[in-house]
Amino acid sequence: MPKKSATVETNNEINRIVIRDGDPNYRKKFKINYERTCSCGPKHINCLTAKDWLKSQLGVWQFNYESRDIRDKNLHPATFPLSLSRKVIELFTHQGELVLDPFVGSGTSLLAAKDTDRNAIGFDLQKHYIDLCENRLNQQENMFNHSKQIAIQDDARNITKYLKDNTLSLIWTSPPYANLLNRERKNKSRRDRKNDQLGKIEQYSQDKRDLGIMSIADYTKAMGDIFESLLPLLRHKAHCVINVPDMWWENQRITIHVSLIEELRKRGYELRNIIIWDRTNIVNKIGIFGWPSNYITMGVTFEYLLDFWRPPVQEVN
Repeated sequence: MPKKSATVETNNEINRIVIRDGDPNYRKKFKINYERTCSCGPKHINCLTAKDWLKSQLGVWQFNYESRDIRDKNLHPATFPLSLSRKVIELFTHQGELVLDPFVGSGTSLLAAKDTDRNAIGFDLQKHYIDLCENRLNQQENMFNHSKQIAIQDDARNITKYLKDNTLSLIWTSPPYANLLNRERKNKSRRDRKNDQLGKIEQYSQDKRDLGIMSIADYTKAMGDIFESLLPLLRHKAHCVINVPDMWWENQRITIHVSLIEELRKRGYELRNIIIWDRTNIVNKIGIFGWPSNYITMGVTFEYLLDFWRPPVQEVN
């Protein structure tokens, strides 16, 4: 009688936190819980208390970093705080439900899902980012939670090969920002700090599939293609939250958030809210924006949280 594999291949639960090319579950659908495990009433839209819910209705949010956050740009060029990720996940999901991060990077969304007892799957092209996700998840013990978090080294364009329709309660991600990071860093705060950041180019990779090296036009279309493929995976009225900044390029403001809003609307998403992530409390040395030698480049101390959802089913008269 043949020996059973440690991980059964298709449509079975996975007891590991990383999937790569060569794994029996690579590009195959597998079981992961996506139903509530909390005791909330059927009409509750999340597990928050009324007090925390009211706080979340403010349109401007601030967060602080903690010891488990990654601040080293040599590990990842663009991270966000765990506290931000936890808030988004808690606002739009219940315990036990399934969260997807199509561009998981350093794994902050997976760690936040583990903190809040949500199941989560994250995808990234780069091996070193999946290794980073694995290390961070292994360091975080939570014996009271029963949820699973899985990092998959694969292109976001292949996500539909892993998940079934109508299983996601949230897509939450901070994607590569077109070619925003593909240029030398010359800003004042990096001149003043005694580190290796001045003049550094912090691109995610030079992989031709990477959105982080594309022009804004190519980037917008690629994002539209990816999110259109993900829409059937979302439950109706489930949210998709995307964290993006705008950028300055050759003295012109590139409105990435406007491009994404227009593109995702064309792809079937409905914009619900725009939340401002005010970063002034964590940005180093804002100063007076280079006065008197440099013109003020406004809009560098905040980012956008674009909140979409999959529209509800239209009733037929």
